[in-house]
Amino acid sequence: MIDLRSDTVTKPTPGMLQAMFAAAVGDDVFGEDPTVNELERRTAALFGKEAGLFVPTGTMSNQIAVRIHCRPQDEILLESTSHIYVWEAGGPAALSGVTCRTIDGKNGILDLSQFDDKVRANDMHAVRTRMVAIENTHNRGGGTIYSLESVSAISGWARTNGLAMHLDGARIWNAMVAIGVPALEWGKHFDTISVCFSKGLGTPVGSALLGPKDLIAHGRRIRKLFGGAMRQAGYLAAACLYALDHHIDRLAEDHANAKLLAAAVAEVPGFTLTPARIESNLVWFETDARHGSAKDVASRLKEKGVLVAPLGKNVIRAVTHLDVSREQCERAASVIRELKPRG
Repeated sequence: MIDLRSDTVTKPTPGMLQAMFAAAVGDDVFGEDPTVNELERRTAALFGKEAGLFVPTGTMSNQIAVRIHCRPQDEILLESTSHIYVWEAGGPAALSGVTCRTIDGKNGILDLSQFDDKVRANDMHAVRTRMVAIENTHNRGGGTIYSLESVSAISGWARTNGLAMHLDGARIWNAMVAIGVPALEWGKHFDTISVCFSKGLGTPVGSALLGPKDLIAHGRRIRKLFGGAMRQAGYLAAACLYALDHHIDRLAEDHANAKLLAAAVAEVPGFTLTPARIESNLVWFETDARHGSAKDVASRLKEKGVLVAPLGKNVIRAVTHLDVSREQCERAASVIRELKPRG
């Protein structure tokens, strides 16, 4: 079965497993796991930040960032299809008493001009605008990538207005490889950064929150509150360190494979790529009534040995990753091309 549902379905490679088995570990709650400490130090340094915090999931990392930057009755500015807003179970409101003010972007990407009137007046009747959150690459936007110039402009506006800047960088590694902007350059424009190791980099578990020492120290307390404190987590951190060494540059292969799949989708009458231009490893497309619902299409592809994710009535996502080869993607593309309208 060729599994294109997500880049989270990967299994550890033999080299990664070997690194995990060989990891030196301790009790991370006591700060005594040397492998976790090294991962936090190294990842923070990569983005030019003072400290890092290893957590189980990207959702937890983002929600810790919300909690350390905001207090109840505060507001976050973010794109309307952002992961923090759409796919984190109402976390800002439920966990931190924080509201989200959404802004419609173009394929998930916001422009500086859209922020012009978005800071609330200092009035007891209003929430306090406190943070801007950007997602890069943007999942629901189709794996779209912010330019460094756009991020710099939005960050400058946020800082001028006294707002915190947070990056949901679950797939920032893909952005780095796709447009050639290194981690250190992205890091300059954000107060905190969430990165994920279990998506494009292929680890079984793990994300990290990066930022100033004082905020990350506060975040460590929030991680405990949210149930994310782990013990001998060095076995997991070792996988992440291995991924940093071996799995970043190879993301270019995933991007090329995604374009291959997208070309096949574009050839099928009744399928529409959304967006039409593929920038990283995500391929989103819509199906019309000729093919039935997204679930119908996914079921037909599954019968042919290809798994995709139906993520809306007529919306489908296919994701390339470490565990699908070029040959498998070519096979999947052939299966997609063979789909005919029903009846």
